Amino acid sequence: MQVADHTGERFLTESTIRQRLASIMVADVAGYSRLMNCDECGTVAALDAARGIFRESIELHQGRVIDMAGDSVLAVFDTASGAVDCALDVQQQLDAAARDVAEDCRMRFRIGIHLGDVFEKADGTVYGDGVNIAARLEGIAEPGGVAVSDAVELAVRKRSAASFEDLGEQRVKNIAEPVRAYRVGRRTDAPPSPAAETVSGHRAAAPRDAVDKPAIAVLPFNNMSGDAEQEFFADGITEDIITELSRFRDLFVISRNSSFKYKGQAVDVQKFARELGVQYVVEGSVRKVGKRVRITVQLIDARTDRHVWAERYDRDLEDIFAIQDEVTRAIVATLPGRVEAAARDRAARTTTENMAAYECVLTGKVLHHRSNRADNERAQSLLDRAIELDPSYAHAHAWKACVLGQTWTYNWCDDRVEIQERIVEELRTALALDDNDSDVHRILAAVNIIQDRHDQAIYHQRRALSLNPNDDLVVVQQGEMLTWLGQAAEGIDWIEKAMRLNPYHPERFWHHLGRACFAARRYPEALEALKCITAPDALHRALIASCQARLGDAGAAAKQRDEALALAPGLTIAEYLSTLHYRDPADREHHRESLALAGFPP
Repeated sequence: MQVADHTGERFLTESTIRQRLASIMVADVAGYSRLMNCDECGTVAALDAARGIFRESIELHQGRVIDMAGDSVLAVFDTASGAVDCALDVQQQLDAAARDVAEDCRMRFRIGIHLGDVFEKADGTVYGDGVNIAARLEGIAEPGGVAVSDAVELAVRKRSAASFEDLGEQRVKNIAEPVRAYRVGRRTDAPPSPAAETVSGHRAAAPRDAVDKPAIAVLPFNNMSGDAEQEFFADGITEDIITELSRFRDLFVISRNSSFKYKGQAVDVQKFARELGVQYVVEGSVRKVGKRVRITVQLIDARTDRHVWAERYDRDLEDIFAIQDEVTRAIVATLPGRVEAAARDRAARTTTENMAAYECVLTGKVLHHRSNRADNERAQSLLDRAIELDPSYAHAHAWKACVLGQTWTYNWCDDRVEIQERIVEELRTALALDDNDSDVHRILAAVNIIQDRHDQAIYHQRRALSLNPNDDLVVVQQGEMLTWLGQAAEGIDWIEKAMRLNPYHPERFWHHLGRACFAARRYPEALEALKCITAPDALHRALIASCQARLGDAGAAAKQRDEALALAPGLTIAEYLSTLHYRDPADREHHRESLALAGFPP
């Protein structure tokens, strides 16, 4: 469930063009005509190789190639840090690939990066001043170098393995205002990036929390049934194994969102492990025929690409929970630090004997994760069916509350009060049936925070965290909770931990981090986090304006205030404060004063 925290997009024409914030990278070969005249065949071969390097690095850093016409490259990224890290990695790889080539025949790219608005068509192409500025910055860059705008430098100053040299304001063609540019290099104290380590063959550093404990990721299980409908079953089995593993505090378990980014791909296990920073990978397959199921599972030590353990299970569907428990126990038994308390909690959980209800819940979860109205409605129907088949199935009630929570958050309903009452009722039922379901407590904590019932929220959040300490949704909510309780500095650490657990986390995590930094009076860090939101809504812009006002930048604060009011003309300080849940009146007053400094109406 997401609580009053969503990101909007502005559509210029119905479903065809949208305006959004993006990081744009433009690259071009320096002296391409000269190289072609010197060695046409060799230049074409080098260009093809360079395109492969660009494609792989752009994909690795969560970017998207827009065009590779001629000797140029155009790509967009969700984050400025992804674009900068990609550019540095590409230049490093291109330099390494050309070491044996004569100096005057080496192919060198200039790369420019800008963070700004673009217009995106339905076919994925982008245009606008954001693209034009990136192209002009590319012209400023040196051959083999990277140049970025001040918007990029501000966004990634502390979040990238980069150093910045101020080139001053630059007058660029067809852009009315001068652009402040920076030359980018890699910091000498920065660790190698995942892409660079892929090339060199060394393993990336594991997340900080994983240093003293085994880190593990579960690849989406393959559906071997030959039936597309069984994708839900395979996905559900994968998700349940991730959830069960997450209960063990001595394991660092990568979230399902990150693992499912690789669904349907041919995965190089060692590369997958390096990208997510884990030592162990679980992969497997599911074949379901009638009332029989075959599950194959393998645990791989990614450092050596060696199988630590493998097993095959042929069972009746009624034995599915025993299979899951057996798989989880076998994996954990091969890793150090098994926790007896977590095993006792796990054994106490209630399941269902109705396999049709179980499959309805599995499918409902998958549909919920798609986060659109049609699939939300389908998920509600399936969860209603699961509850009809087994009214005592606690997990079905919990997930019905979660799906209704998504309905409430995105306003996919006519009566928000009625939906909130249904959420609370489903959670009461789930709690009475099973007090050991972490999702029940996670959602109850969120509902109690909305109602400013802090003590009750603390209880349920603690229970959720004790039951599933590696669930990124539980962990990020712990950071939110501490922010509301006046412990924002500690909350920042929890939110950043959630981001490490789920490298592909939702954008709303940046809002949580920005708000926590703001509450901790760390305004520059708050701005860096908030600028990672690609399409900020009115509340996001109001928070950005508050930070800028606190930093004394009245002009920037006024611009963000005006954009917030353009998106939500009726927005007032009182309305904004109604979305906040601080327990300490001093924190609320700090926020009120900041909004007033930015010029918002009372």
